[in-house]
Amino acid sequence: MATDDYTIRQLTADDLEAFSVVLHMAFLSDSPLENVMQAEKTVFEPERSHAVVADGQFAGVGQILTRTVTVPGGAAVPVAAVTSVGVRPDHRRRGVLTRIMRTQLHGLHESGGEPIAALWASEAAIYGRFGYGLATDYVHHEITAKTPFRPGIDLGAERVREVSREEAWPLLRPIYDRYAAATAGALGRTDPHWNYHYLDTERRRAGASALRFAVHPDGYVAFRVKGDWTDRAPNGRLTVREFVATTPRAYAALLRYVLDVDLVGVVEWDGGPDETLTLMLQTPRAALRKRYDGMFVRLVDLDRALMARHYAADVDVVIDVADEFCPWNAGRWRFAAKEGKATVERTTADADLSTSTTELAAAFLGGPRLASLAAAGRVREHTPGAVSRLSAAFVGQREPVCVEVF
Repeated sequence: MATDDYTIRQLTADDLEAFSVVLHMAFLSDSPLENVMQAEKTVFEPERSHAVVADGQFAGVGQILTRTVTVPGGAAVPVAAVTSVGVRPDHRRRGVLTRIMRTQLHGLHESGGEPIAALWASEAAIYGRFGYGLATDYVHHEITAKTPFRPGIDLGAERVREVSREEAWPLLRPIYDRYAAATAGALGRTDPHWNYHYLDTERRRAGASALRFAVHPDGYVAFRVKGDWTDRAPNGRLTVREFVATTPRAYAALLRYVLDVDLVGVVEWDGGPDETLTLMLQTPRAALRKRYDGMFVRLVDLDRALMARHYAADVDVVIDVADEFCPWNAGRWRFAAKEGKATVERTTADADLSTSTTELAAAFLGGPRLASLAAAGRVREHTPGAVSRLSAAFVGQREPVCVEVF
C-alpha cells in the first residue's frame, strides 16, 4: 500500500544518473552503470519522466517516450510509450509503482495528451491492474538453416546485398517507414529511437558478432552471427535483430539469404506472428515457434482512442465499461462504426455487452478477438449477437506486429 512517506516529482536533465541507478538495481543489471546511463541518455525525456522520492532518494522511476503507433486503417496515432519503469528492491510493495502509473495516466488525461499508452512488461502479471491489455504477441522463431522453400516461391530479380552499417544506415529508414505505415502495431521512429534500437554494445552482442546488414530495395535484415562447430559440421547461429520487408518478393529474398549463410546451422529471431514463414517452407516443422506476450496497450481516453482507428464492419452497440484506475472511462458508451469510422458517445441506454477498458485495449490493434475474450469470460453479452458484431468490427486484416521492444 502507498504511504505518506513518498512524494513524486518530474525529472530534469540533471537527474539522469539517479534515474539510471534505480533501473540498474531494479533490473538486476551487472553491466557498469555508465553503460546503463549511455543507453538511457539516447532517448531520455526528463520532462516526461518521474521519480517517487523517499528520504531524498529515488525509490522508483518511470518515463514516457513520445512515439506514434500504426493502427488498423494505417493512421499513425500518438502513443505514450511507457518505459524505464523500475522500483528499488528495498521499496517494493509500498505503492511506488501505483503512484507512477497514476501520475502518468491521470496526467495524460488531464492534459489532453496521447489517447493511448503502451509498454512492454518485464513481468506479464503486473500491468493488467492498471488497465493495460495484451495487444500483440512476441514470437521466437528458430529455423533449420538451408531449409528449402516450396516450389514456385518468387524471389524476384532484385539482388540482396550485404553492406556495412554506414552504407545501410541511410537505406533503412525509408524502407521501415513504408513498412510501418502498412503494419498495425508498428512504432514510428525518430533519430533517437533509431539510435537506441541499434545500439551495438558488447552486452547486446552476447558473444556474437557486431550487427551485419543485408538490404533489398524493398526490405532489409539486421543480424549477428556466432560461429560454432560440431564433430560433423559447422553449426553456427545467425540471430536476426530486425527483419523488415514491404513486398512478398523482398520477404522471400531476404529469408532465403539468411537461411543460406554458410557455416550456419540455425537461424533465429524474435518478432511478431508470421504465418507467411511456415507457408513458404518445404518442411514447416523446420521452423519452431514460441509465443510470448508482446506489447500491452492502455486506452487513456476511451472515446478518443476508439475513434482513432478504422473498423472492418459496421456495428452499433452500447458497451458498459468498467475502469477503476481511470474512472472517467467508466459507464455506458454507444459505439457506432459505419464505413470504417466510429463515433463513441455517452448514453443512458441499456447495455448490449459489458467489459472493461483492459479488454478493449487488448483488441484495439486488431489482435485478440473480442469473441475470444468473451469465451474466456472477460466480455459479457446481454443482447444476442452483440459480441460477434463488435468483434467483427475490431478485427484487423492481419495480426498486429511490434518488432521493437522499447
